Amino acid sequence: MSESAVAMVTGSARGIGAAIAIELARNGMDLVLLDVLDCSDTVGLIEALGQQALAVKTDVTSADDRAAALAEAESRFGRLDVLVNNAGVAPKVRADILEAGEDSYDWVMGINLKGPYFLTQGVANWMIRQRAQAADTWMCIVNISSISAYTASPSRGEYCLSKAGVSMATKLWAARLAEHGIGVYEIRPGIISTDMTAAVKDKYDKLIGEGLTPIKRWGQPADIAAAVAACARGELKFSTSQVINVDGGFHLRTL
Repeated sequence: MSESAVAMVTGSARGIGAAIAIELARNGMDLVLLDVLDCSDTVGLIEALGQQALAVKTDVTSADDRAAALAEAESRFGRLDVLVNNAGVAPKVRADILEAGEDSYDWVMGINLKGPYFLTQGVANWMIRQRAQAADTWMCIVNISSISAYTASPSRGEYCLSKAGVSMATKLWAARLAEHGIGVYEIRPGIISTDMTAAVKDKYDKLIGEGLTPIKRWGQPADIAAAVAACARGELKFSTSQVINVDGGFHLRTL
């Protein structure tokens, strides 16, 4: 069994997921990296920090892939202390909800909501089993949602619905797992500089400059990673189900 705490991060090949994995390695954790993409760059950065990393090619919408990933993680490390449900996609094409099709809906909801819901189920049951041998070990689950959980964008309705679902899933798992001492948190990013937002950079440069967010800059993946690390270290043990807004103050209502 690994002597270090072990974290599993989905969507960890690049962007926010890679930043989270690297920050957790800086905090002394070994990593299990799940992605459909090649995670070798992230693995190299983690190993350079002196921590171990296991990359498992995983489609979170596949029950077989999820089960195989958990089995491989258990075989390699023998424990899992933190799950970060980060993998997510935007619609392939933005479409008005009067015209949007079912294929896009099913694709987005499968990756953003169904996959993490059932991965959490598998991890939660494993964590509960671990409790018998690790009564005092901190364990938690962190869901990465979005300001789209409450901000309506009629040109990408399926994305908003998926993130609203992630928000409720956080509450459900927090309520169910509290008796086992497992914390569950929602990190709610705002406008973050990633591949996903590159196509709308000019639009948000203008909006941010005009005061869309009180803190007038783009968020960075490292901003999200810092919030996840605080949860993973156990700094919010009495705050399960807490929503942590990492959005430059977008959620504020001001006059």
